Amino acid sequence: MQLAPRLTDYWVTVFKRVWKGTVVTSFLTPFLFLAAMGVGLGSFIDDNAGPAALGGITYLAFIGPGLLATTAMQTAIFESTYPVMGAFKWHRSYFSMAATPLTPSDIVASQLGFIGFRIFVTCGVFLAVLAGFGALESWWGALVALAVSVLIGLAHATPMVGLTSRMHNEFGFALVFRLGLMPMFLFSGAFFPITQLPTVITWLAYLTPIWHGVDLMRMLTLGTIDGSAALLHVVYLGACVVAGWFYALSGFTRRLAL
Repeated sequence: MQLAPRLTDYWVTVFKRVWKGTVVTSFLTPFLFLAAMGVGLGSFIDDNAGPAALGGITYLAFIGPGLLATTAMQTAIFESTYPVMGAFKWHRSYFSMAATPLTPSDIVASQLGFIGFRIFVTCGVFLAVLAGFGALESWWGALVALAVSVLIGLAHATPMVGLTSRMHNEFGFALVFRLGLMPMFLFSGAFFPITQLPTVITWLAYLTPIWHGVDLMRMLTLGTIDGSAALLHVVYLGACVVAGWFYALSGFTRRLAL
């Protein structure tokens, strides 16, 4: 991966061309989501169930870190589908890179680095909106949460990049969004404790990286760190990143050799 930094100019150029199209989703979406779910629905839940139902916190404080984690997941998966497919199928920029001294590991590392940057920027805006709503109980935890958001995103981006590198058309993305992204989003623990679900579904949720991300985010933003649980979450997410990296690298190596 020694030559991966040489692609920085390329990704800076890409970002200059696309950042305007993401302003609305990056700034307006978290505000509307928190206003509707955290303040609107949250006021109803707080008035009827009371903070005791969520361990002494408001619904806004409960849902905020969950939405931050799911935003990292969604950004990662979106950036790992059509943009990666386009670089293979439509404008074939990966093949141009492979025609230079760049290796597949350089290309994968630079692509994941750009995805990590996109996650960092999007989640940074989300954290600022959370702070504006008064949903952050720990400022130091919020800063760590920004770094953790990149880890959460890459835990989903690396396997998705590997899967995309093995796909030869974009039709399979509909299944990824409907049968993968949406169920993980709904059953991540962001909106309600997953212990309220049937036992089988609860244990399936425990196996998903996003549940670990949501639980870790909630610890950080609320300042309620459980050392052993936090370590387990970090190790699990890190293992997903490492396994996804090798999966993506093998896919790129095979595809670029064609």
